[in-house]
Amino acid sequence: MNSKLLKIGVLGFSMLFSGWAAADNGLIAIITPSHDNPFFKSEAVAAQTKAKELGYKTLVASHDDDANKQNQLVNIAIARKAKAIILDNAGANVTIGAVEKAKKAGIPTFLIDREINKTGIAAAQIVSNNYQGAQLGGAKFVELMGGKGNYVELLGRESDTNAHVRSQGYHDVLDDYEGLKMVAQQTANWSQTEAFTRMESMLQAHPDIKGVIAGNDTMALGAEAALKAANRHDVVVVGFDGSNYTRDSILNDSNIKATVLQPAWYQAQLAVIEADKYIRTGSTGVAEKQLIDCILIDKNNASRLDQFALKK
Repeated sequence: MNSKLLKIGVLGFSMLFSGWAAADNGLIAIITPSHDNPFFKSEAVAAQTKAKELGYKTLVASHDDDANKQNQLVNIAIARKAKAIILDNAGANVTIGAVEKAKKAGIPTFLIDREINKTGIAAAQIVSNNYQGAQLGGAKFVELMGGKGNYVELLGRESDTNAHVRSQGYHDVLDDYEGLKMVAQQTANWSQTEAFTRMESMLQAHPDIKGVIAGNDTMALGAEAALKAANRHDVVVVGFDGSNYTRDSILNDSNIKATVLQPAWYQAQLAVIEADKYIRTGSTGVAEKQLIDCILIDKNNASRLDQFALKK
């Protein structure tokens, strides 16, 4: 790393880093998308909590889904001789180079939530079983729709493998019902603001819709806000993630009737546990790709949902 970049790392990103803990086992870097999204914040907090329990210092930062910023943060982790990197990445293709760079520097990367389009360079890729979860959400959507009616779909970021897998899982269920008709499908890039705008335009073009199925909870919340603004309390919405916000909508009998929990807290902590084992033994002892099943959340169990985990 050149001196200019190191200076940027020390100064320019200093406000992004948090969680230094007095420990002897070395440093674990935890890099996720923006903590403005509660899902990613939950990942970071969970990983940091487990790392501290295991005696590591932590370096927590956000790449904000910017590949260049992600590369700079990985460079900083390398410069600070991190023992491992926990990464929810900024893109399935654009992240490959950063993970390869870390590996060449002797630093294993443990991917959570999002896969990359290459195997053999990350120590682990721990992701939700998005296809299985989407099928759960799709089946619940069919039930809520009574098996018929027009609906729209909000898609996630096109560069994100999860967006495609979830949509495919939805449609492998929904397309079996002749009474259900998708009249519009638009990308809202996982964004609540974009989802609000897309929902407004789709409502104007298709005022007879009965349902909205969304690739994540953030977009579901944006759709719900637009529906409320239009006084369309009759339209049902299903999301994906398992946020506290959608939990509250479900419990308050709002537009959002269900979501699919991908256990972010558990996955992030599992990544740290595997990182610790790798640091100590040179191996995780398990396969690189690991799928964690999702759980349907509706009015029957929503009260047990908190911080992307289902409480007993």
